[in-house]
Amino acid sequence: MFYSLRSRLMLAFSILLILPITAVVFILSKESAEQIRKSTQTSTLQTIDQFASHVSTLLTQIEDMGNQVLSSGITQEWITADLNNESTKGEKYLAKQKLRELLSSYAINNSNVISISTFAKGKGGLWTQDLSYLKSSWYSQFKEQDVRWTQAHQDRDQADDSMRSREINSLVLPLVQLQSLKDVGVIKINYPTELLRQDMDKISFGKSGKAFLLTAEGLSVLHQDLTGAEQVLSGGLAALQKHSGGETSGIFPLRQGGTDYLFFYRRLPAQNWLIVGEVPEAELYATITKLKETLLLASFVLLILVIIVALWLSTDITKPLSAMARAMRHVKNGQFELAMKDMPKVRSRQSEVDYVAGVFEQMTHQLKYLIETEFETNLRRKNAEYKALLLQINPHFYNNTLEIISGLAAMKREDLVMDATEALGKMMRYSLSLDTDLVQVSEELGYIRDYLFLLKLRHEDHLMVTVRQDSAADQLLIAKFILQPLVENAVKYSLEKGGVAEVAITSSVCGERLHLQIQDNGPGMTPELIASILADTELRNSVGILNHKGDSIGLRNVLSRCRLYYGEQFEAVLDSKLYTGTTITLKLPLIER
Repeated sequence: MFYSLRSRLMLAFSILLILPITAVVFILSKESAEQIRKSTQTSTLQTIDQFASHVSTLLTQIEDMGNQVLSSGITQEWITADLNNESTKGEKYLAKQKLRELLSSYAINNSNVISISTFAKGKGGLWTQDLSYLKSSWYSQFKEQDVRWTQAHQDRDQADDSMRSREINSLVLPLVQLQSLKDVGVIKINYPTELLRQDMDKISFGKSGKAFLLTAEGLSVLHQDLTGAEQVLSGGLAALQKHSGGETSGIFPLRQGGTDYLFFYRRLPAQNWLIVGEVPEAELYATITKLKETLLLASFVLLILVIIVALWLSTDITKPLSAMARAMRHVKNGQFELAMKDMPKVRSRQSEVDYVAGVFEQMTHQLKYLIETEFETNLRRKNAEYKALLLQINPHFYNNTLEIISGLAAMKREDLVMDATEALGKMMRYSLSLDTDLVQVSEELGYIRDYLFLLKLRHEDHLMVTVRQDSAADQLLIAKFILQPLVENAVKYSLEKGGVAEVAITSSVCGERLHLQIQDNGPGMTPELIASILADTELRNSVGILNHKGDSIGLRNVLSRCRLYYGEQFEAVLDSKLYTGTTITLKLPLIER
């Protein structure tokens, strides 16, 4: 139990040691995770931005080179010679050779192994004169969708045989005669795919995270292997299309296939390309997860040590105190024999705990003797108080009854004087029978009927009484004379109000309780008076009722007697409304003969 000293010591050690460590673990792991998250995101975006800058620089150079080729006089001379039907074959061949030398010089002077080719309409490429390019995907995309920056592919029309067998990416530009602005074909500037793919493959996140260069449709620009990443890339591109808001770069979480990912992106607007990266969050945070597990393990080990230390302390401190606490609970319940059995053994060495245990054992012996001695005295005192309360009723009652008989005689009702005297005699025999404190409910109600007969003789039509008697309650036993004072008050105050006094008396069995109820239509009581009556009739104030001279003495008398007799098993409910009436309900335990 948590109120025991052992539990409190263990809890205290746990709070002093475990909670600070747990707080440190939580704060450290949270802050570390946040710092790692920010650092990772920043470094990853910086890496992607660096690669994007590199790609942009390269592609800008290629685009500038294409524009230079287009605007070159040699290129324009070749276009003019090729378009002029009057040009001789020798002139056309010479113009083509000059163009080949120009394009070769560009390729030689460029350190990135770039090659350039031109394709005239209806004719083959500059280097091979092969018309197969008309069926190529790059040419179809350029013509149909104006896609100038191609995906990785192979092209036979190269000045260098080494570039014919490897993958290339290209920039495709319209070949235009600047003088007439007539479109006569295309210029194709090629650069090795490996040039960008080597740098792209160097970008990685965690263990399995990769970066990809994609078109807006999600196709690989550099012919990278997308196996295993298709679903994540597809979901990331869909989310990017919905929520990016046009930002150039960024990062956002993504959940695919039950795994949480981080999705990075960087736009290349000029080429309509995307540099994207994906990595599972767990891989990025593997270090901090390991740290958290280590700290949690350390916390668990400390908890075990705390428990061991607390148990060790309990051997000398908490164990005897726990035994003494159990003994105290038995003493509280009056079970002194059980308390003696649970009493801790006092050892020879006198520690503070041993001293307290020894003193408590002596106190228990003395308390047992005093309680046993006091019990009989208290019983006799309580019985004397009860008899005194019972006798207090009689003078008050007899005075009222004699006034009724006197009133009948004054009214010359000799015929009813004999009936009244007989009823009074029956009531006197009932009241003078003090051999028992308990009577049946039916006997008490019979006494009340005799009493009401006398009241009815006096007040006639000004008094209406209803008795509802539950047969299930007739044989139950109740304390004697607990109804007559309540009925007397109900009649008295209802008549003082004026008009007809209406009194109802009810006996019933409700569950495990006997209910006796008296209801009237009198002037009622204030909440303050009700609270005062209930306070005065607590067990500790019962003796004071003997000398009470205030209001509602009969009600106070009855409630005090019931509390003396039934103790905590008795309950009284007073429901009263001013100028309307009062209902008094006595809830008593079921007592059978």
